[in-house]
Amino acid sequence: MGTLTLDALSRRYGATLAVERVDLTVAEGELVALLGPSGCGKTTTLRMVAGFVPPSEGRVLIAGRDVTRLPPHARDTGMVFQSYALFPHMSVAQNVAFGLEMRKVNRAEREARVREALRLVRLDGLADRLPRQLSGGQQQRVALTRALVVNPAVFLLDEPLSNLDAKLRAEVRFEIRALQQRLGLTTLFVTHDQEEALTMADRLVVMDRGRVRQVGSAEELYERPADAFVAGFIGRCNLIPGQVEGRGLFRTAAGAVLPCALSGPPGANMLALRPEAIAVAPGGADGMAARIFAITYLGAQTEYHMDLAGTRLFAVLPTPAEGSAMRALAVGDRVMAEWDPALARLLCAAPGDLPAPETTG
Repeated sequence: MGTLTLDALSRRYGATLAVERVDLTVAEGELVALLGPSGCGKTTTLRMVAGFVPPSEGRVLIAGRDVTRLPPHARDTGMVFQSYALFPHMSVAQNVAFGLEMRKVNRAEREARVREALRLVRLDGLADRLPRQLSGGQQQRVALTRALVVNPAVFLLDEPLSNLDAKLRAEVRFEIRALQQRLGLTTLFVTHDQEEALTMADRLVVMDRGRVRQVGSAEELYERPADAFVAGFIGRCNLIPGQVEGRGLFRTAAGAVLPCALSGPPGANMLALRPEAIAVAPGGADGMAARIFAITYLGAQTEYHMDLAGTRLFAVLPTPAEGSAMRALAVGDRVMAEWDPALARLLCAAPGDLPAPETTG
């Protein structure tokens, strides 16, 4: 295994800059997820690493070796595609052995490595089946095994779970992470699914319009987002446009004055408040009094959507016990909405990041 380094990696399509100067190092044995909305450049970045898309500028280095101009088969990478890309006329064993054949591995070693790889992913009893005779989860494991059997220096995953149902996706997600950690695989993983990225990755790279917005652990990105885009993309968040009114105060676009962190970046124009940071209590006549306009029961949790002086907020709380005053709340009731001001972060938002002001009429 080895490190993966992207050095000012860029890709243009005519006048369009699809990926702009991405700098990133994936340490040996680390799993890093590229995360972002459709069209943000994450898949293009992965394909430049794999060698399927040539970069317009920059370099790709694997274990310190510049592979930028090498073809895919010469890069020492293993890739799992979104569609799995299994050969329908080949058996499971033949699919897994394909990469070894291309590398001229002798038959005895090839068969031994295929047997061991299939055993590792619990498919050793299905070696003679064709892909169409397998479930979606089994096909996905065949694709994983085919990429792993060549012992790649870097393992690449392009949204490999998107074709699975929710329950199976959670199971296979755990299997991939356990396998990656057990084998110490240096892995770059592309997904648009936040839960996948948050639960699988050592670090996340949030991309938007071809640029990297922030790199960090799940905790860092959730609790200390660099800007409003990251705060809104990672998890759920109340993003309230406005301006700093004074030290510890923020005036929303709707005119409400809300408590906030004592300091923020210059030019802060957004208040970011996670829904679980808001406390809600029945009653309230002044100050932080709000009116409920929707309640959503989610089993263990309940969402309260509120209007506070013309500004919309939503809070997520543990579902209250039956018979409690909180359980009796209904649409139209007034409540007190409060939070620790330090948790109401002041952030900057570029024009494209700024949501429309949410007001009630």
